[in-house]
Amino acid sequence: MEDIDVKELKERLEKKDKFLFLDVREEWEYEDDNLGAKNIPLADLPHRLEELDSYKDQEIIIHCRSGARSGNAKKFLESKGFSQVRNVLGGIMAYRDL
Repeated sequence: MEDIDVKELKERLEKKDKFLFLDVREEWEYEDDNLGAKNIPLADLPHRLEELDSYKDQEIIIHCRSGARSGNAKKFLESKGFSQVRNVLGGIMAYRDL
């Protein structure tokens, strides 16, 4: 699936669209600043896949600080059979600049 920019993400969050919103930053980063996403740090993702099983065929939007870790998470989830994964380009840094 195509990645998503922060403007589209903001619109979708405001409309309360249905998707799994996943934050792959470390817990301390999440505690400092979060957008209400489910927090699973990138390093923990392989060990916590069962938490996401019910979303295998649903839209998952992933973000991190700048978009790099979430890009890696997207590739990983796609390799595990998740079919509708999108990365937030620019991450929370770009989101906060809106």
